Amino acid sequence: MSSVARVTTITAFSESGFDDAVSIGIARAAETLRNVKGAWVKEQKVKVEGGSVIEWSVTLEVTFVLEG
Repeated sequence: MSSVARVTTITAFSESGFDDAVSIGIARAAETLRNVKGAWVKEQKVKVEGGSVIEWSVTLEVTFVLEG
């Protein structure tokens, strides 16, 4: 059986860490996209205030299989 996949880019944010940001991003993508099969963490960033990290963000390339 052959299939075709598509990739979309999303960015997710967390106040807890990178792992949490990835989980938030995948969960949100799965609400809108069907057949999510994986993701590549393309970029990681942090937001700093007063010398402390206050926010973690990830840019994800989310792969999903097209129906039909």
